[in-house]
Amino acid sequence: MSEISSPEEISAQLYRYDRIADIWNGFENWGKDQLEQYRKDGYAAIEHVLNEKEIEDAKIALYEIIFVDDKGAQIQFTKPSSELKTEEERELAIRKVSEFVDRDERLKQIAYHPAILAAVRDILGEEPRLVQDMALLKPPHGGGEKPWHQDMAYGNLAYEKAVVGVWIALDEAALDNGCMHVIPGSHADGATPHYAVRDWQICDSHVAVEKDVAVPLLPGGILMFHGLLKHGTPYNLSPKKRRALQFHYVGSSVSKLTPKEYKRFFTNEMSGAEC
Repeated sequence: MSEISSPEEISAQLYRYDRIADIWNGFENWGKDQLEQYRKDGYAAIEHVLNEKEIEDAKIALYEIIFVDDKGAQIQFTKPSSELKTEEERELAIRKVSEFVDRDERLKQIAYHPAILAAVRDILGEEPRLVQDMALLKPPHGGGEKPWHQDMAYGNLAYEKAVVGVWIALDEAALDNGCMHVIPGSHADGATPHYAVRDWQICDSHVAVEKDVAVPLLPGGILMFHGLLKHGTPYNLSPKKRRALQFHYVGSSVSKLTPKEYKRFFTNEMSGAEC
């Protein structure tokens, strides 16, 4: 694949929009069939998990953290915060908010949502432990891409057993504003080397774009996925916001990979392969 650089080129060439994931309606239908599909495909998408109040409370909580009092939560800017003079400029420059669960009760309740935890418990086969909380923001007219990657390739999520990610749409996550894209079954490929290109990512030429399936979700819908599932989100080039929460859980008995094991699995240090 030739080098591509513009947001429009990246969105057009590294993602496809004509294959849509099967999405279950509510946890009322969660059971053996859905669990088997998760194990086969590496993900399960479910609409109508959060109610309107939970969605609105989460949006208000994030607004307050960003604009009123961060309460000690971490905010990742794409520009120096000293250059951001207005609320709009500040919002447009924020990519990620994290470490908020122990600082805001409204967001904590979502992280420990009984129906979500029950499904994660089914997947893990043991009591889940929350190990990461984030809000991922794609502002209108250019909210950044998250290139194709595996979550467990990030050192803080490198465990000896599978991590479960839970991605929750707070706005409608649609084909035009950066919904999730996944490669079904790719978790079975195991760990893949990542490279520092546009982000810590799978090499563009190593992504099976032809297998890409988009996962559009309404507000309150969720995507649960295996920590080795290859996934990414294109730019938001639309006039709409795309805010999402993401939590990661591990089984209570799981241990972290050693630095040596991490390098062997997720980097090219042992093989010398290049992107």
